[in-house]
Amino acid sequence: MKYGTQGGRARASLLLLSCLAAAGLVVALTAVLPSSQAGTTSVVTSPVRVAHTSLGAVGYRVVGSGPPLVMIMGYPFTMEDWDPGLVDALAAHYRVVIFDNAGIGATQQPPGPLTIDAMARQTAALIDALHLSRPDVLGWSMGGMIAQALAVLDPSEVGRLVLCATFPGTGRAAVPSATYAALTRPREEQAVLFPPNQAKAWDAFVAAISGYPPAAAPSATVLAADRRAVTQWWTGKDLAGEQTATISAPTLIADGTADWVDPVANDRSLARLIPGARLVLYPDAAHAFLFQDATQFAAAVESFLSA
Repeated sequence: MKYGTQGGRARASLLLLSCLAAAGLVVALTAVLPSSQAGTTSVVTSPVRVAHTSLGAVGYRVVGSGPPLVMIMGYPFTMEDWDPGLVDALAAHYRVVIFDNAGIGATQQPPGPLTIDAMARQTAALIDALHLSRPDVLGWSMGGMIAQALAVLDPSEVGRLVLCATFPGTGRAAVPSATYAALTRPREEQAVLFPPNQAKAWDAFVAAISGYPPAAAPSATVLAADRRAVTQWWTGKDLAGEQTATISAPTLIADGTADWVDPVANDRSLARLIPGARLVLYPDAAHAFLFQDATQFAAAVESFLSA
């Protein structure tokens, strides 16, 4: 979700990350999160850090204090596309970790084909590198697929699970058309992420994420690999996706009722598949319901995670 100089955040070059590293703003980390991070009050001012995991370097930010909450971003976005209002609200109760998926920003792409399962394993490697003990996990869209795979492949790495506007991997998902292209064209993103009558919410969201330092957009190669991974999940050809019903983590599923990217039928299907899952739908909200209704959603997440 990158914007030109006429529309908000500038698209940065990959050189930016190297410059930040030289200036000491990107911190290499292989051990426990330093306690000084607990004083960070806003995700937009939290520095980019690099964790050296068993599956390569992972760029991340951390904000807040309390029980750990790992948030997994969706296609085709970077961690600078998390709404700061949502992240900061959650950081009032949790130590929130956001990060870039494989091949984006400072995060290396692990060896082999880039699948949802591979991204889940890299997420597990990040959790291990940061010495997080059974963190709660929140995933949005493709990030929700990665969260499901993580809960299947590494159940000991997940406390509670929050799945936002995401799809089952059983091969019976309701799949939209022309979504990939629209998500990478700024003029069409608003219609994909917010209902037509929520222009003010869209403008507020764009203004909020403009507070982050500029970040490099994902490469065309990585985006193509992500599309293949999502398609494999949609069509039931992902190993973990076929085992969604084995998820044992307490699960909250949420979406907007006007989400045409991820039809509500998928949310209901996931709620049936995952034992004991709770489903919450937000009226007059679409794929980015969690940003449009950030205050209400953050309260719902806090209530669920603290139950």
